Amino acid sequence: MARWLYLVAALIVLMVAVGGITRLTESGLSITQWNPISGIIPPLNDAQWQAEFANYQRIPEYQQINHGMSLAGFKAIFFWEYIHRLLGRVIGLAFALPLLWFAVKRQIPRGYGPRLLALLALGGLQGAIGWWMVVSGLSVRTDVSHVRLAVHLSAALLILVGVVWTALDLGNLARSPLARPAALPPLGMLALSLLGLQIVLGAFTAGLDAGYAFSSWPLMGDTFFPAEAPMLYPAWRNFTDNPVVVQFVHRWFAFAAASGVVWLAFAARRRGAVNAWSAVILLTGLQIVLGVATLLTGVQITIAVAHQVNAAILLIAVVAAAHALGQRTN
Repeated sequence: MARWLYLVAALIVLMVAVGGITRLTESGLSITQWNPISGIIPPLNDAQWQAEFANYQRIPEYQQINHGMSLAGFKAIFFWEYIHRLLGRVIGLAFALPLLWFAVKRQIPRGYGPRLLALLALGGLQGAIGWWMVVSGLSVRTDVSHVRLAVHLSAALLILVGVVWTALDLGNLARSPLARPAALPPLGMLALSLLGLQIVLGAFTAGLDAGYAFSSWPLMGDTFFPAEAPMLYPAWRNFTDNPVVVQFVHRWFAFAAASGVVWLAFAARRRGAVNAWSAVILLTGLQIVLGVATLLTGVQITIAVAHQVNAAILLIAVVAAAHALGQRTN
């Protein structure tokens, strides 16, 4: 069962990568309907493609930004959104069908059934959140709400955390029938909260296209913070809706998040979790390098997607470190 959950976790990381490409290529609004069953089949002939394209031509993104786009151009953005949705269905089946098999065979250890069902329910909710996000860009707006984008990404990573934590618990149980589920220690909660907030800030940065605001580092242009940047009122809105402020906070809060996860990593090392410690240290450094490179390259898509994927992998490493710290002895 642990191996099965690790496979699901790998699929979620792949989903994060495809989601990042979908966002960066502005492909997310190319499919304007939510058909969970029939949507599995893409357009198969010219008439079906023209019908899908006609639906896209009715929304503000096409009318205000992509007016005059060719059918070939539409097929290119349709591809990434279709793959993103298809992968979501694959993950759902990859979780639900083996879970049903293990349940029928009575192989689910006592106490784990409710947790696995909760993860399955979260997966279903994630599909609804994804459509809720898309709907925000089908009228009035020319893109999806960055807040809803952040909720969508956060839900995906919450599921990833739950899947990996459960896999680690089941792995311990496979090694020792007396093993008990690990408890999330306060330091683990702190590190995961800091990293989670940084990831939310990253989603705001992506959703607002804030990464394009300044392509220099460590300064923003010629100053630490551009004093001439327009501010929003009330002031708190700058931290969610102002691209300049969001990029600034995302830049520097990264080091607070890094401090938290490195602190956790050293604590895990003292408990003997050397692999988790080294993974967290390596991935944290790489994440900072990729973040700076994303800015300096003007959000080059390959680097930007690598930055997002590495965040998900770093999250897994932090979960492993927190789990090692929270393991209880009998």
